[in-house]
Amino acid sequence: MQKNLVIVESPAKAKTIEKFLGNDFKVMSSYGHIRDLKKKDFSIDIENNFEPSYEIPADKKALVSELKSAAKKADMVWLASDEDREGEAISWHLYEVLGLTPEKTKRIVFHEITKSAILHAIEQPREIDHNLVNAQQARRILDRIVGFELSPVLWRKVKPSLSAGRVQSVAVRLIVEREREIQNFETTPAYRVTAVFLIPNDEDDTFVELKAELSKRLKTKEEAEAFLQSCKSADFTIDDITTRPVKKNPAPPFTTSTLQQEAARKLSFTVAQTMMVAQRLYESGLITYMRTDSVNLSQLAINTSKQAITNMWGEHYSFPRTFATKSKGAQEAHEAIRPTYMENADIDGTAQEKRLYELIWKRTIASQMAAAELEKTTATIGAKDVEGNFTATGEVIKFDGFLHVYRESYDDEDLEQKDEAAILPPLTLGQTLPFQGIMATERFTQRPPRYTEASLVRKMEELGIGRPSTYAPTISTIQNRQYVEKGDKEGEDRNYNLLVLRDGQIKDSVETEVVGREKSKLFPTDVGTVVNDFLTEYFPDILDYNFTANIEKEFDEIATGHKEWTEIMKTFYTGFHPAVEETLNIKMERKVGERLLGDDPKSGKPVSVKIGRYGPVAQIGTAEDEEKPRFSQLRKGQSIETISLEEALDLFKLPRDLGEFEEVEVTIGAGRFGPYVRHNGKYVSIPKGVDPLEITYDEALELIRLKREEEAKRHIKSFTEEPELEIKNGRYGPYIAYKGKNYKIPKDIVPEDLSLEASLDIVKLQADKASKPRKAKAKKATGTTAAKTTTAKSAATKKKTAATKKASTAKKPSTKTAK
Repeated sequence: MQKNLVIVESPAKAKTIEKFLGNDFKVMSSYGHIRDLKKKDFSIDIENNFEPSYEIPADKKALVSELKSAAKKADMVWLASDEDREGEAISWHLYEVLGLTPEKTKRIVFHEITKSAILHAIEQPREIDHNLVNAQQARRILDRIVGFELSPVLWRKVKPSLSAGRVQSVAVRLIVEREREIQNFETTPAYRVTAVFLIPNDEDDTFVELKAELSKRLKTKEEAEAFLQSCKSADFTIDDITTRPVKKNPAPPFTTSTLQQEAARKLSFTVAQTMMVAQRLYESGLITYMRTDSVNLSQLAINTSKQAITNMWGEHYSFPRTFATKSKGAQEAHEAIRPTYMENADIDGTAQEKRLYELIWKRTIASQMAAAELEKTTATIGAKDVEGNFTATGEVIKFDGFLHVYRESYDDEDLEQKDEAAILPPLTLGQTLPFQGIMATERFTQRPPRYTEASLVRKMEELGIGRPSTYAPTISTIQNRQYVEKGDKEGEDRNYNLLVLRDGQIKDSVETEVVGREKSKLFPTDVGTVVNDFLTEYFPDILDYNFTANIEKEFDEIATGHKEWTEIMKTFYTGFHPAVEETLNIKMERKVGERLLGDDPKSGKPVSVKIGRYGPVAQIGTAEDEEKPRFSQLRKGQSIETISLEEALDLFKLPRDLGEFEEVEVTIGAGRFGPYVRHNGKYVSIPKGVDPLEITYDEALELIRLKREEEAKRHIKSFTEEPELEIKNGRYGPYIAYKGKNYKIPKDIVPEDLSLEASLDIVKLQADKASKPRKAKAKKATGTTAAKTTTAKSAATKKKTAATKKASTAKKPSTKTAK
């Protein structure tokens, strides 16, 4: 047995570390946390100083036994979990559960999995940092209190099976508030005036176009027309030319949040996907620890970056620099995310790993490169009787510096930063410029953009909500709980006015553009909106941005030993628990989130929308009426916040009975996946663009006929003596459908030739094979094992051959079978 036992969180990490240590070391994995608060119980003793009650999950008990056994045999146990609070807590739980002692336990940390880092960590072990453990424990317990006490309130007041979370609820609030900003936003029109001037080319008789924009927007169409009239006979000249040098500095190396943002923009990765791929890169020893809010680089990284830059592009491209971390609570790690070996510009790995690594490498290398040097030229163009000046701007890159490797991307909010100025032609002060055309285009103020996952992370970081380790789980949780959904929005046509002055004439036209198209944006669901409004009203502290940020700061103070975690718990619980009790006892006249739309003209009963047991519904009538109220699910794209009375009443026009066909009623209805035609127990989707309230009896029959033809093409064969078995044509070839399951037909069998007996043999053979437990792949079968394998293969081949023979006896064999 090895003298030293090293325990890490993941098997991938264990595998990498094992390469660097000698035969005296055995590396095992805890597979994350080995114990946690009990799942179904509150597990916190409020009266006993918030004492938590932990349990080892059933799926971890065998692993814990293995770790205990290995720890007893070892002379020294090295706890090598991650260096953040979560990692520290894992080490503490291992220490407690495995019954370790200070004499034979050492805690080691490293922010990269390289041989030098691991050996250095072993040379400088430390004890478990209980301040970090307490900070993690405080977060876990506070979140458990909020979740366990708020969720029952939501079950009773809003809808069963809902849950609340401290950080998640604040993230939902951001998305709901942004949605309301968008709904309440009123666009204001103004006219943007641009001109195309002509610069004579000295070499020939041609002209070079110079595009310029009026320095102000014109508010009305009348102003725009008057301005163009004043330009008709104007002589434009260059009134001023300014040229100044500009330097652009590179962005700092990646933190967790900036990596998530840039990977979303450049690689279209989700936040969770970025963290999953980064985790693999870290555990393979390719990058430093990926949960950090520090932009600092080690001196070693700076030196190796300088060497790599000099070797690749020359010394003039190198400019070593250090970055200061702006975040006050940067406690999570000691260095930015960077490659462990800066000389490696690429790696072996999956496509995703290669792309993310390349992004991290480029960002890190660029941060140590010289600034880009540009020359910015601004030309001011005016005319005597024209109010306002046109401005043309151009940039010339004198030295590309870091831009040789990397350009940062921007979110929707920063679109203006994306515009890169063109190169201007040679200009002379006082030069007269004829114009080809001047155009006044009606433009509209833009509503705020919806959040992407990346821009939400940026906003949370700005507000101090959450920490590097919590961004990805928070965004995943609010989507999994269906408070928020990620989706696309189709654009809408919008008319705008266009005035063009050309050849002394002003042409007035109305053009159309598509606006509001969005991709992969976060939309609040009706349930998310109602839950947010309820919590904001009754638990304003929990949903307050400053409160959430201040709690994070207090966790930081616990981590540094400046505050006692139990005192923070007491202060929080003293205000929180009474609010929960009070809210539970409040009697409400209406259901939370219910909205009255008006009265049904036919029955005179009230029409309302609310959150029902299975989501948002419209309702006609009330529970107090003699007749039961009628309900209808809202359609996709409809919201209880914006639906009108007319739209709600339309929902009750379905189902529609169109008449009988083949002595069975034809009905038009609307379901979860859209409108449909129902006939004889079968459903046919109504095509997009066809109004289910307008579809005729003949059109419905045509859809039924087309569906039958489609099904007939799929049908190959069936048997009256076994109606549950059918041979069909599928997307991936012919198959047998039997009792709700599908069985593939071997390629050497003609489906039309299969008898019922042969079909059942194929079903049995494949069902038996599927029921056998899968065995791990053996490197090489030898001796008895090889003999058994050969026998098993032989038996399987005989069964398959038998099924084939039975199939071939029916009718005439095909050419393929004969061969």
